[in-house]
Amino acid sequence: MNKTIAVIGSSRRNGNTGKLIDLIAEELNIEIIDLSLKNISPFDYEHKNVDDDFLPLMNHLLKYDNIIFVSPVYWFAMSAQMKVFIDRMSDFLSIEELKNKGRELRSKVGYVVSTSISDNIDDSFIDSFTNTFDYLGLGYGGCIHVNCKNGFNPDAYQSDIINFVKKLKPRSVGDAI
Repeated sequence: MNKTIAVIGSSRRNGNTGKLIDLIAEELNIEIIDLSLKNISPFDYEHKNVDDDFLPLMNHLLKYDNIIFVSPVYWFAMSAQMKVFIDRMSDFLSIEELKNKGRELRSKVGYVVSTSISDNIDDSFIDSFTNTFDYLGLGYGGCIHVNCKNGFNPDAYQSDIINFVKKLKPRSVGDAI
């Protein structure tokens, strides 16, 4: 089984961000979960939303060591789909029966894949992920950000993509460390 899975939250699955994660996923031979195809309700203090797709999705994700969180940068923040998904992780902190399952996140590593119309990723964007990872106990493995002001051009970021993929490729016996 692969040790890595990706979760994309985007308004356009086949847009620039989708093309970037598709390229990465092809190199890693990993599954991509599209949050737009899931019924995930916003966080609810009364937990009336426990019958949506969030818990089955999290049970699936917890089988993996590495989770790639994929989102375009929208107004200096993650997409709405990704925000709802991450907010729901609060269920693991507030529902007594889920707290042990939530602790399983402590053995996982989170990565971030993003696109925007800028060369640099805004601190507020990446901090929203890294601070969440830290709070939940996930390790942070790194990020790749691609400027798509003129569309997605994989050739312009080939070395960045190769370096990101290397972080996640399983090592073979005998590989140099």
